[in-house]
Amino acid sequence: MGKAIEDLASFAAGTPWEAIPGAVRAHAKLVLLDTVGVILAGSVQPEVAGVRARLIATGGRGATVYAPGWPTTDPRTAALLNGLAGRSIELCEGHRFVSCQGAVQVLPTALASAEWLERSGRETLAALIFGYEVAARLGAGLTARPIAHQNGQAPLLGAVAAGARLRRLTGEQMSLALRIGAILVLTPGYTNAVAGATALNVAGGMSGFAGALAPELALAGVAAQPNAIEEAFGQLVGDGFRPEALTEELGQRWEIARNYFRLRACCNPIYTALDALEDILTDLRPHPTSIERIEVATYRFAANMREPDPVNYFAAKYSLPHAAAALVLRGNAGYHAFTEEVVRDPAIAAFRRRVTVREDPDLSAHVPRLKPARVTVTFTDGRQVTRLRESARGDYQDPYGEGEVRSKFRELAGLVLSPAGVARLEALVDRLDDLPRLGDLVEPLREDRGA
Repeated sequence: MGKAIEDLASFAAGTPWEAIPGAVRAHAKLVLLDTVGVILAGSVQPEVAGVRARLIATGGRGATVYAPGWPTTDPRTAALLNGLAGRSIELCEGHRFVSCQGAVQVLPTALASAEWLERSGRETLAALIFGYEVAARLGAGLTARPIAHQNGQAPLLGAVAAGARLRRLTGEQMSLALRIGAILVLTPGYTNAVAGATALNVAGGMSGFAGALAPELALAGVAAQPNAIEEAFGQLVGDGFRPEALTEELGQRWEIARNYFRLRACCNPIYTALDALEDILTDLRPHPTSIERIEVATYRFAANMREPDPVNYFAAKYSLPHAAAALVLRGNAGYHAFTEEVVRDPAIAAFRRRVTVREDPDLSAHVPRLKPARVTVTFTDGRQVTRLRESARGDYQDPYGEGEVRSKFRELAGLVLSPAGVARLEALVDRLDDLPRLGDLVEPLREDRGA
């Protein structure tokens, strides 16, 4: 087995809480708060509620599903359901420099395993931090295939690391659990998103399931080949693997602190164009009827998100024409702009036809350092206004403030909790590292009467 894998496993298993810088711990709590809000909002999606009803009927006990009624089931099922919910509304955070939505795939394992094992809030937060570390570093080492989505790939092994940390595995046992996890890695594609195939979100949920399962397999004596991760990422689900990426500045550079948050409920590559369009709308405040057309030139990956007739709410999240239409007609591209009702709105559907998207090779040349977009709005009186944005708001060049992230949490959590319950949950997360048991986070919320 590679030394880099062993070094990363030992770091994730054996680094004490005290070695985590205070600023990283504080930021991790904000990441956790944001992700819990996203999970709660996603829990009310019809397909998520349907899966929950079926799986809980045959599940066990020991871990909470973050959803209306706060049901309990076994930790593997709870982690799967919470991960599925968090992935379903496209508002989860991500890593700035690696294709890795770490928290939404790592945290469900951390929450379910910590509650089941009666671990402290501090241990839960540490599991999130180290699981995120493993997810992002493995993601940096992986050369992904062109249409591969990161759900259930490197972040799945991050979830395994979180589960192994909470199981208090040694570095050697952690390595074994990670290598077992490599057998469980999935093969989701971005084409699912454009097609409106919500099965893509199940792949994210399966990270949570595997995160709780693989440590148990390791403890049970299941064997894994020494080069399982290198083979899986280099030859099977990926096209190459750089082990040196796993240990670059290990213990000095904390990956969870290099994340970005999202306030718009659509795929991140769309953000830059929406920012440019929003700049124009803010400056001119035009009436929608005065806009004849909107032309977007952007980089290659974002230019693929051009479908003017998304088949459902999920496909709309990957449709730049829909997001632009919602921004013009409804004033935002947040959670409520991507419901089935909005997708079917005749005014939205008609406006989507005024939006065209194409790749500009000159803009593609700046990726990944920048993720640019140029938007031109043509008005019915013949005027044209163009804005260029080099990167999206919320990225490292212009991050969202903590207040904005907290406001997002309150809006999303308010879909399930009463205002008092939202405030109580936020206060509990803020002092998570002082809670003696992770269960103390959810028990006060069970009596909440809801939104």
